[in-house]
Amino acid sequence: MGNNKLFLIAGGLVIVSIVLIAVVLLSRGFGPGDAGEPADLQFWGVFDDSGAFRQSIDAFRASHPEVTVNYRQFTFEDYEKSLVNAFASGVGPDIFMIQNTWLPSYQDKIMPLPQQIPERDTPLLTLKEFREQFVDVAEKDLVVGGEIYGLPLYVDTLALYYNKDIFNSLGISQPPQTWNDFNEFVENVTVADLRNNISRAGAAIGTARNINRSTDILSLLMLQSGVPMVDSDQAGAEFSNTVNGRDLGEVALEYYTDFANPAKRVYTWNDGLHYSIDAFQEGNVAMMFNYSHQMPLLRSKAPRLNFAVAPMPQLDSGQLLNYANYWAPTVSKFSKSGQQAWEFLVFLSSTEGVIPYLNSTGRPTARRDLVDQQKSDLDLGVFAKQVLSAVSWYQVDALAIESVMADMIDDVNFGRRSISEALRTAENKINVLMQRR
Repeated sequence: MGNNKLFLIAGGLVIVSIVLIAVVLLSRGFGPGDAGEPADLQFWGVFDDSGAFRQSIDAFRASHPEVTVNYRQFTFEDYEKSLVNAFASGVGPDIFMIQNTWLPSYQDKIMPLPQQIPERDTPLLTLKEFREQFVDVAEKDLVVGGEIYGLPLYVDTLALYYNKDIFNSLGISQPPQTWNDFNEFVENVTVADLRNNISRAGAAIGTARNINRSTDILSLLMLQSGVPMVDSDQAGAEFSNTVNGRDLGEVALEYYTDFANPAKRVYTWNDGLHYSIDAFQEGNVAMMFNYSHQMPLLRSKAPRLNFAVAPMPQLDSGQLLNYANYWAPTVSKFSKSGQQAWEFLVFLSSTEGVIPYLNSTGRPTARRDLVDQQKSDLDLGVFAKQVLSAVSWYQVDALAIESVMADMIDDVNFGRRSISEALRTAENKINVLMQRR
């Protein structure tokens, strides 16, 4: 009996010792997902192919040979469905891309960047360092409550694409810099008959369905006009509220839809015209608004098109506001290798890690220390100059809100509602979305 007791005591001590050793090892950073452990990171994205990350992944693995990174590209149409299904079945990626307005929809599926990491004296990246390294809009989009939920690799902005041949033929030497200038250009360039059939449009603006990123253009006009978009608590939309006694939302919506109103002098576009990008490629519209990624596509599809890119028009040359659109990688809270995933993303978004990506994709930088370098680039210069003044707004469900804003434009253009009614209807629909979150 005594020997049995000794065996039991000894066995108990062994078990306790094993537990204590495990606790010590875990506290020192040898637990699941900690640095130094093998990790096979699955990285999902949309618009970039695997070649965009190859050089950066190789550079990271040179100092982290125990980590592999496998990138998988999806079509935009399949991406969200695949992501949701994968998370639901517990086999989602470790790293995945989110569009800059998607954080409210995906925040509960994201592991924020950890500030305290075993075996490290300093954090991977502090909020102070984030602010010093990246342009302002990145914090607005990717930081909540002081926690970092994503790291930007680039920031794109809307800019003005214009047909140089049309401008040259009309003796127009420079593109418009303000919206007042833009109005004059549209009036001078547009060619329409007495029945309002447009043979040459001044600009692709005014409708919803046949203009690429129409709701982004309207959002920028509203932001430039001073519309708050949402309240300070991000609990409700504020499209129709007056600011200093002025209905700024109505002013912006009316300004936008006037370009599709045959009764207005600036009438230049309608729903019967070709899709904006196609019309621009065909030489049937003098100006359109789009992002930097359209440049190589235009050159590929219309190699003889003589076009250039200029800064986005502003309400006032003294205050610059430009509209941001970009994708940023983040880490799934379901990942078993979350720390290694964040270590990779901190490297990927660093100067050393992101330069190969930017060179491969031709995108404008999100890093402050690379802005001046890109300003002299013939293609990216305009976009690099705009990233410092880039803005966005809180959207609880970006795709649903895009649909609501497109309906708002249609309501005005088809005479279903007045400007004020269309604005209030859209505001109410967005408030319903925000109350559901």
